[in-house]
Amino acid sequence: MPLELYSLRSCPHCADLRDELEFQGQPFVEYDVEADAEARRRLAGFVGESAMVPVLVEDGRVKAVGYGGRGCYVRPI
Repeated sequence: MPLELYSLRSCPHCADLRDELEFQGQPFVEYDVEADAEARRRLAGFVGESAMVPVLVEDGRVKAVGYGGRGCYVRPI
């Protein structure tokens, strides 16, 4: 099962994590939480309403929040 990456298009840290996953050849599915309301609801279930992205989920569990100690905040729903 591929990793799930919850991100914002405007977040440079999301782009960095995406690049790292691609470099490693790690399969993942990316969800833009600004464009996808259902993905945003799932993200809130994982990390709460005031979420920081990127969020990496593996097998239904949060594996990482942020990238390199940095991230971008998502406005509450």
